[in-house]
Amino acid sequence: MLQTTSPTEARIPHADGVTAEEFRAALARLAAGVVLVTAHDPDDGPRGEDVGMTATAFLSVSLDPPLVMVSVRNDSRMEELLARQPLWAVSLLAESQRQIAGRFAMKGRLSDRLLFEDLPHDRGELSGSPLVRGALAVLECRTEQRVVAGDHTLFIGRVLKAAASTTESGPLTYFRGRYRHLS
Repeated sequence: MLQTTSPTEARIPHADGVTAEEFRAALARLAAGVVLVTAHDPDDGPRGEDVGMTATAFLSVSLDPPLVMVSVRNDSRMEELLARQPLWAVSLLAESQRQIAGRFAMKGRLSDRLLFEDLPHDRGELSGSPLVRGALAVLECRTEQRVVAGDHTLFIGRVLKAAASTTESGPLTYFRGRYRHLS
């Protein structure tokens, strides 16, 4: 009898066999840091508009050169803006900043203007993007590469400026579908 697959290949389930629910449940077991990604859209209105999104798919890519990556849902306001605006910022949220993460994770909002209105922030010197006060660290980035990956786009950014706070606060994390803090 002619065998078309090796015994090892026969035991490995094909990716098409994984349901969205199974995938989501498995990856919910991965703890992730929570960040607020921001950018300034100079073309939206007379003074422009700030855009923000909560992300847990954020990581360091390279030390030399300093690169980070964030995964952004395709067809979102942030994806559309970062496709044409190369400068953006990231605020690594502290455990006390759970409310900020929740505000910017809301789907279907019309404008971010109100979300930034009472948010204590400074404007990035290089990116012009909002940087959250009290964050554990803030980064200003310039997109170096975009990679479409399924229903998301990966934005790889060169870190142009970085600052870490002196706070002893722990990071805000996301685990099993909820915001958490380290204890």
